[in-house]
Amino acid sequence: RRLALVSAVAVLGLTACGGSSDSDEPAATLPATVDLTVKAVPTLRWDKPSYTAPAGEIEVGLVNEDSVRHDLVILDGDNKVGDLELITRARGDIDSGSITLDPGTYTIFCIVPGHSGMRSDLVVS
Repeated sequence: RRLALVSAVAVLGLTACGGSSDSDEPAATLPATVDLTVKAVPTLRWDKPSYTAPAGEIEVGLVNEDSVRHDLVILDGDNKVGDLELITRARGDIDSGSITLDPGTYTIFCIVPGHSGMRSDLVVS
């Protein structure tokens, strides 16, 4: 009986030392071709107040580090640019897509209702 208890404790101890859990790591990673990575972080905000990108066709990646849905679009003034719309529904989700941008200043914006404070500048040169 004592041997069974010692064996059970040893197995539990080895299991506990088995490394990091999957919840600490992203479920997937963005493609290496992504030129601009934007992260949605807790408290309904992007990870940076401003981003930069080269003019022309770029690949944009969205990583959700928050617990709620986020939908990223790029605005020129109040108008959506192109048809890029990246959607992540939960923590660990990623999405990516391409868009062609001329030099100028744009806004990275979350179109989910109630997330209007999720605005960051995007300077394209």
